[in-house]
Amino acid sequence: MTHRFLAWILCAACVLSLSIWFPSSFEHTLQPKIKERPSPALQAQANAIEYNRDILPILSSKCFTCHGPDPSARKGGVRLDQRDAALKPARSGDVPIVPGKSAASAVVQRIHAEDARDRMPPRKTGKTLTEREKDLLKRWIDQGAEYQLHWAFVKPRRPAVPSVKNRAWIRNEIDAFILARLEDAGLQPSPQADPVTLIRRLSFDLRGLPPTLDEVGLFINALRDPSTTPPAAWEQLVDRMLASPRYGEKMALIWLDLARYGDTSGYHMDSTRQMWPWRDWVIDAFNRNMPFDQFTIEQLAGDLLPNATDKQKIASGFNRNTRYNEEGGVDPEEYVIRYNIDRTNTLGQVWLGLTLGCAECHTHKYDPITHKEYYQLFAYFSGIKEPMLEGPSVHGKPLAPFLKVPTPEQKATLAEHRQKLDAVEKTITKELARFAYKDPLDGKPELSQLAWELKAKDSLKDPTAVREALQIERAKRDEHQKKTLRDYYLRNVNEAGREFLAPFQEDFDDLTKKIKKIEDAIPHTLVSEEMATPRPAHVLIRGDFLQKGERVERGVPVWLSPLPHDAPANRLGLARWLVNRDHPLTARVAVNRLWAQMFGHGIVRTIGDFGTQGEHSSHAELLDWLAVEFAKDWDIKRLVRTIALSAAYQQSSVYRKDAVKIDPHNRLLSYAPRFRLSAEEIRDSALAISGLLSKKIGGPSFMPYQPADYYRFKNEGWLWKTSGGDDQYRRGMYAFWRRTALHPMFVTFDAPTREECTVSRPRTNTPLQALVTLNDPTFVEAARAFAQRIFTDGPKDHDSRLAFAFRSATCRAPTADEMNVLRHRFAQQIARFRMETDAASRLVNVGQYPRDAALDVSELAAWTALCNLVLNLDEVLTRE
Repeated sequence: MTHRFLAWILCAACVLSLSIWFPSSFEHTLQPKIKERPSPALQAQANAIEYNRDILPILSSKCFTCHGPDPSARKGGVRLDQRDAALKPARSGDVPIVPGKSAASAVVQRIHAEDARDRMPPRKTGKTLTEREKDLLKRWIDQGAEYQLHWAFVKPRRPAVPSVKNRAWIRNEIDAFILARLEDAGLQPSPQADPVTLIRRLSFDLRGLPPTLDEVGLFINALRDPSTTPPAAWEQLVDRMLASPRYGEKMALIWLDLARYGDTSGYHMDSTRQMWPWRDWVIDAFNRNMPFDQFTIEQLAGDLLPNATDKQKIASGFNRNTRYNEEGGVDPEEYVIRYNIDRTNTLGQVWLGLTLGCAECHTHKYDPITHKEYYQLFAYFSGIKEPMLEGPSVHGKPLAPFLKVPTPEQKATLAEHRQKLDAVEKTITKELARFAYKDPLDGKPELSQLAWELKAKDSLKDPTAVREALQIERAKRDEHQKKTLRDYYLRNVNEAGREFLAPFQEDFDDLTKKIKKIEDAIPHTLVSEEMATPRPAHVLIRGDFLQKGERVERGVPVWLSPLPHDAPANRLGLARWLVNRDHPLTARVAVNRLWAQMFGHGIVRTIGDFGTQGEHSSHAELLDWLAVEFAKDWDIKRLVRTIALSAAYQQSSVYRKDAVKIDPHNRLLSYAPRFRLSAEEIRDSALAISGLLSKKIGGPSFMPYQPADYYRFKNEGWLWKTSGGDDQYRRGMYAFWRRTALHPMFVTFDAPTREECTVSRPRTNTPLQALVTLNDPTFVEAARAFAQRIFTDGPKDHDSRLAFAFRSATCRAPTADEMNVLRHRFAQQIARFRMETDAASRLVNVGQYPRDAALDVSELAAWTALCNLVLNLDEVLTRE
């Protein structure tokens, strides 16, 4: 594409997006931060100080670094994270906190000290207390300085559903919790979104793809059907989306980030590995609606289940998603420890929602996780077998332990070949029995079996049964051993025997080669396997593998919940502890992540940190209600369905100035959040709209378009081989994920490298993103295929085609003003490409998808440019 065309298309995209469609707020990053205006109800509560809500955030962020859980960092003998410790005199003799007497409390005296050298926090920390924070601390102490266990560490209890004024708005219990907060703040929810916005929102949230025009039409017709109520029509739509095989792909995409899935081993060599069977297991598990407790157990410990199936062993590959260092000269022991540290930290992020990694080198400075407790969790992974290499492995060689996973076709073909091979073997056995052979001990030892035996005894490498028989003295061999040696000699050594059996042996050899070829092609996947005796685990001083401290046994932080009494001391016991209904974190963390999927951000916005440094939940009682509901049966689809059927989820996303004055970040959800699609969904959406998207689910990863030699690295023979055929149009989640050099399109749209666990992706908005969607071959080819689809599937007249293009991308009809813009832009492009036929030819020949030779090149180029523009609209790239 020429610079002139690029400049025009970028300008047009900006003009069209800004002048016609309302601008994207992208979580209101450009909105002014207006101070919240509390409602009268909230104002009445202002004098009541709550430790978890008002005090803990101050102490955690400003004080715990020096006066918290970590004894090695504690200053002056002052500890403020526990009430009993805070009420004891410090080394100076001063009492930090005197309940009911703020003036006598050293904490209050020091935060108000006039001398900067005495004032807390110290200037060197860079932390200061606001006057409001000082006042809160003073009033809290005067009110008795009551402490509470951090809310996330207390088992969730099912709260009562709150009463609200506007009962008519309520669809289910979720709405009561949302509306109660809104009414307290003096806000009302937004009206329901229009049907097109609703189906498009639901389709992206549950399938990661836009709905088809047929699906939109069916839904609107159902809403108009007098025999079906609108809530019933919506409920049926939700159920259809949940039943779609694309649902499993959407859910798995989020899980791949958490599980740090990749197609390479990372680190310096970053060689290719096979893990896609595990990825496919995840997709299938979501589509089958595997309960989350079983989903957890099989991934952490599927290999330890009694009579573990191949699928359960594949699931245990979750633990093997760690990076693996193949660099020459590395210390294997060091990296075995690094792998288990990664597993421990991932456990903390995925199931506990805690920053366990902070305790790798010392006791956690903010949360009650000791250095020893960290390595007790670490010890659960110390029994996993690891490939102990001290340099690069053979390229593509599996990193044992691994499991071969034949496809159904491979299984069927192997069974057929082996059946034929067995028949040939039986025929050879019969022929050998009737072959007249006499051992020629007549002065010609070079021809005799005895001579061969003497020579082969020390040189024969296979097969095993023959080698074993050769080691036995001739006179002591039984009949079976004699027959084994005779048959092998006649089939493979004796000239007369080989000639006699040649026709049969040829069939045998041919089938053997075919079987080996298939067996070599069988995919494998890395799995977990427990050692008979686990490696010993030690507290590592400052996380240094060379400085081993106290030896530790496997165990969990008892302040969370104790291990079940029958839990084995291995990964299986750990997994069962996580999904025990008494566990305070697992259900909350999982529910919060699902909420973020449906609303753009969690009830606890810090998805990976439910500790004292994390953000306080916006709807604490709702979170607990959802957690208790979820832990009943761990049914993911049931929970997602409940959220989707709520009135809160179905609200309009139209920006509200009145709400922003009170709730700048829409934490109370007075309107539906609006956010940009993920990297993979942007790509998938363009392919789906164009008609190119492949429906294939699972299988080996494919390689999208990239410039030749883009991934060639010095001293490596690794090359990016662009996939052909239908594979090129597969969903982005199947793209080859090279950890050290992620595909640039995904990087530009904030996808993680997956070198470590990622609990949430950032959402940025940069000019580079527009350059990708305007110029990347995938998007240009999609625009051209979209243009060809307009000719084949669209109406015949020009204006109807313009409307069809717009509707296919946005799911709605264009307005009159929008139609005028589309007509004008197309007229510009057709005039240009009729003059610049070379540019038109280059544009319509981008990509592998066949160009329709029956279409006029200039006209097709003009439609391609228009489709490219439509695919770049903010409305198309955004989930409303």
